[in-house]
Amino acid sequence: MIYSQSGLAEKGCVFLSHQQGEPDTIWVMTERDDEQKLTEFERITPGIKAAHLVITAKNEGTDRSQVDISYTFTALSEEGNTFIDNFTEENFVQDMKFWEAAMNHYLKTGMALPQAEAGKWLNYSQE
Repeated sequence: MIYSQSGLAEKGCVFLSHQQGEPDTIWVMTERDDEQKLTEFERITPGIKAAHLVITAKNEGTDRSQVDISYTFTALSEEGNTFIDNFTEENFVQDMKFWEAAMNHYLKTGMALPQAEAGKWLNYSQE
């Protein structure tokens, strides 16, 4: 976390994430509407790519939710073009499995998914 008024994920918060082999990705939460169950982010991996994410959730009973996540990527370099060219449906599905595992872990434990556990979900090829 770099900036947050409350210390939590809120509109305007800024944080970093890291994926092996890339510079840190800068995330900015641009929208958070808990009533509408809508969250939006802008994320930039300097020199590689930028992305706009839209996340919506719908309750489906007391213990289930449907979460929709959409990305719009913009390449910032040839490396970014290669990422986009190789970001297959299979890669997207693998990313969504990671998101699901991370969210379920947080909901069960109140803690972020440990890095060692997260690593096994993010081992797809970008070649």
